[in-house]
Amino acid sequence: MSNNFSIAPTKRETYSLIIKQLKSLVEGEPNKIANLSNASALLNQFLDRINWVGFYLLEDQQLVLGPFQGLPACVRIPIGKGVCGTAAKRKEPIIVPDVHDFPGHIACDANSRSEIVIPMIKNGELIGVLDIDSPKKNRFDEEDQKYLVEFTEVLLQYIN
Repeated sequence: MSNNFSIAPTKRETYSLIIKQLKSLVEGEPNKIANLSNASALLNQFLDRINWVGFYLLEDQQLVLGPFQGLPACVRIPIGKGVCGTAAKRKEPIIVPDVHDFPGHIACDANSRSEIVIPMIKNGELIGVLDIDSPKKNRFDEEDQKYLVEFTEVLLQYIN
């Protein structure tokens, strides 16, 4: 007699697979835009309950929209403004359980309710942020943060 049920992968298993696939996608590819594009597509494919994932890159002391998956987004974010700009200024990840409770939140998509932002720091310098939004409150936790920091660190090895 066979069991007709499946066990959903754990968060750790899901992120482990995502990071493994990231390495195979970016290894040997020197183009930053290609690697960021594939990274955002990969996260969009495997993360559930998200409605936007992408990168903002530091340019002239502001964050400028980079490769992403989702609805059109804000193009420029000043350092220190909104969740992305605040994470960039602090150079540390931010998890926002409900964006409506974050002072100065920049609403690009009215459906977004929670957000996580991971600064991308290479050789001690901020080069941008990974931004992920969800239509669900409390979508992101410390475990997501841990693995998304690891994901970003792997990605940064392949970005000049």
